[in-house]
Amino acid sequence: MHGQIHSTTFTRILALDLGKFNTVSCLYPRSGGDHQFMGLRTTPQAVHDLLAQHVGDDPSQTLVVFETCDCAGWIYDIAVALGFTVAVANPAHEAWRWTRVKRKTDKDDALKLARMSAMNQLPTVHMPDPQQRQRRRLVHHRRALVQRRTQIKNQVRSIFSQQGLELPRGTKCWTKAGIEQLRAMSQPISRCEIDDLWKGRLHVELQLLVSLDKQLRKIDQKLDALGRTDERIKRLQTVPGVGPRLAEAVVVHLDDPHRFKSARQVSSYAGLVPKQLESGTMKRVGRITRRGPSLLRGMLVEVAWMVYRHNDWARAFVQKVSRGMKQRKKIAIVALARRLLVKLWAMLRDGTSWRDPGGAGANQGEDVRFAHDRWRLSPPEDTAPVTALSSDGGMIG
Repeated sequence: MHGQIHSTTFTRILALDLGKFNTVSCLYPRSGGDHQFMGLRTTPQAVHDLLAQHVGDDPSQTLVVFETCDCAGWIYDIAVALGFTVAVANPAHEAWRWTRVKRKTDKDDALKLARMSAMNQLPTVHMPDPQQRQRRRLVHHRRALVQRRTQIKNQVRSIFSQQGLELPRGTKCWTKAGIEQLRAMSQPISRCEIDDLWKGRLHVELQLLVSLDKQLRKIDQKLDALGRTDERIKRLQTVPGVGPRLAEAVVVHLDDPHRFKSARQVSSYAGLVPKQLESGTMKRVGRITRRGPSLLRGMLVEVAWMVYRHNDWARAFVQKVSRGMKQRKKIAIVALARRLLVKLWAMLRDGTSWRDPGGAGANQGEDVRFAHDRWRLSPPEDTAPVTALSSDGGMIG
């Protein structure tokens, strides 16, 4: 589901506060009767048995509600298979935050889910199909491996720093020749004397680095194979500077492009719109919200630098937004990332390939206002309302 669910069409709400091992359910009748709690194990069989008890003659009269988490995917599949309407809540939204409370229990969480659903105030997220969730998890797993590899490289640098030794800056020491030089300085930990234990630690880190590189190559090969059979990914790569990694990230996160009604919504989903603060006569526009999937947002900003180098329209856009000032270039690149996302979304929505808008920066007016109003007291015209920023900001699974 996407957006808010109107609970007026349901006679009762079944809210689930999911835990890693245990779950608390709250059956909340809309007629005003007493709500009932029940505890169960967080297993497919236990969840199926609980939902089967409430199927009744018309399961569509019961709204099943729970938060997005690791197990949300298979619980969603079970509930939908039984005929229930399901709403997956976004716990990152302000409406769901617990602040200055005297008590917070699993029952309180389940009851809050039910009551917010009854008031049509529950922010929800989109649930992709099982295959799309698997692809999204693989994309996120690759990013996790890249981060682990970076941690290993930092640890190697730390080992040398602790010994008063220097390593070349940049990427020189991570080339094939550089790795061989590092390996020559290491030795297995079992053969190290007390004064040479750092060489054993270095040997361990290098072994981990080689193993991670091998696994990353396998994941890249699998992602490339999946991308060759997906017309959407191939279509997005027609944009100069956009490679397979960003194309697949956009496809797996946006999923159905038609669920976004405007460029404003898709920009809000990625957290690339400015914060909007209003109180009385004070109106301010802050930094970007950074809502939604951080992997997608980070890759868009990284690739925006490549698009800036390979596209005349992007260079013209950055020049116009930054007004030639070096200190505004990063702001312009973030605005370019937003513009790039909107273009990629439009290509997915319309099923069209890339058409170069030209170096003049056609149709860039609203993005220029977006970046120029970054420090103004009044919000830009194309800024999404704060209430809509995280209507689809959570990441399932």
